[in-house]
Amino acid sequence: MESDLISRLQAGDTRSFAELVEAYQERVINVCFAFTHNRQDAEDVAQEVFIEIFQAIHDFRGEAKLGTWINRIAINRSLDLLRKKKRKKRTAQLRSLFALAGSAEEPPAQENSLPDYSVEQKERAQILYKAVKSLPENQGIAITLSKYQDYDNSEIAEIMGITLSAVVSLLHRARKNLYRQLYQYYKKNM
Repeated sequence: MESDLISRLQAGDTRSFAELVEAYQERVINVCFAFTHNRQDAEDVAQEVFIEIFQAIHDFRGEAKLGTWINRIAINRSLDLLRKKKRKKRTAQLRSLFALAGSAEEPPAQENSLPDYSVEQKERAQILYKAVKSLPENQGIAITLSKYQDYDNSEIAEIMGITLSAVVSLLHRARKNLYRQLYQYYKKNM
């Protein structure tokens, strides 16, 4: 069935593309949200993901599952957005430092836009989000896919294009780093 969908997509069938979007839209938004922690950003990135899929489907060789390929694109576009935001923030700080034209103030990024979180849950989620964000990139990706997206280690290995043992190692180091960071935070703030 997946191979049939891929064939139809590569043949330029627009109905198949609509079918693909319907089948993967929520999954892509959830993957993007796991990295951006902002619903609007996640939806914007998801649109970019589907545009890229539409443009690149002819290059898809089937070496991985279609869903894995789509997730890889979603993760890469999400990370691109985070890097772009980080560069913008640094540029704004430099402008402020050298008193160049332009505003140094940026609107605060909304860490979590889910309305049903209590204040305490939001605070804990923000603390954890900051800790995960401070991890080395590969550790952050692995832990996000494992804990927020419920992928098993073999799926993470396929998405990240690394070995299963590398995933196990990344997750171990990520958990160790998170434990150390969170322990220090709560020790200092409680």
